[in-house]
Amino acid sequence: MKQRKEPNISVSQGGKEITGKKSNISDPAHRKDAHAVGGRIKYYREHLKLDQKVIAEKIGVTSNAISNWENGRTRPDFSVVPKLCEALGITLYELYGIDNKQDIYTDKEKSMVERYRGLSHPHQLAMDSLLSSLEAAETVGSFPEIIRLICCDKGLAAGFDGGAEFEDNGTPIYLYPNTNAAIRQADLVFPVNGDSMEPEYHDGDLVLVEKYPGCPELQYGEVGAFMIGNSTYIKIYEEDGLESFNDKYDTMTFTEYDNVTLIGRVLGILEPASVASKRDAQRYETMHQDDEE
Repeated sequence: MKQRKEPNISVSQGGKEITGKKSNISDPAHRKDAHAVGGRIKYYREHLKLDQKVIAEKIGVTSNAISNWENGRTRPDFSVVPKLCEALGITLYELYGIDNKQDIYTDKEKSMVERYRGLSHPHQLAMDSLLSSLEAAETVGSFPEIIRLICCDKGLAAGFDGGAEFEDNGTPIYLYPNTNAAIRQADLVFPVNGDSMEPEYHDGDLVLVEKYPGCPELQYGEVGAFMIGNSTYIKIYEEDGLESFNDKYDTMTFTEYDNVTLIGRVLGILEPASVASKRDAQRYETMHQDDEE
């Protein structure tokens, strides 16, 4: 009985053709895959208007190897795939027809990239600037509204302290105005020190203050922030002086020679939920870094 001969099939390994071995794509599924890959190689090569010989020279294989790949007879060895993708100007995902979820572009997006590459450098810079402006506009629309105020370093004493001369200096505080209508009206934020205004205002509370002038003069019974000598206070403005909610404290009375100044009207307590997150505060600063002081 005659011995059956093995078919003489060329197999591409790293671009070198080796005869006398079985094809590495004898499986029907693999053959189908090889034809798909070959079709993509041919498509991208022809899209670049390049001959098989040119691609072969770029990656160090023979023209016959390129032909075998494109016809689905063999598949490129993994060792030459990176060079092949580079020569065709495509990604590994494009070569094998795999969706890259991190890098999926529509035909329109691909067209935009090609058009951008065709622009002169000055026009590319102009396009970059336009995109930055559009991104900033998108960012504003997606972030919560924030108002930046100053939280004064000098607290409002709810009691008595040695104090220091008041200056509306302090650190920025970023607030969500939609959580408290008084935030839009406020000019400053003060920390409360002491217990003379308990139970309405506690030590450590932050209060919103509308500066005077700017706000109307206080009426009797309203709570204000005051400068008395070199000390600052939060007190109830009454006809006979400045009073405290805490009965332990006497009314503060003054003569015409005492230096008492109204800083502004206390609008209420600032709740923790109204203070912007660190992330939103950083976004706000980034968006407004070019604003004039």
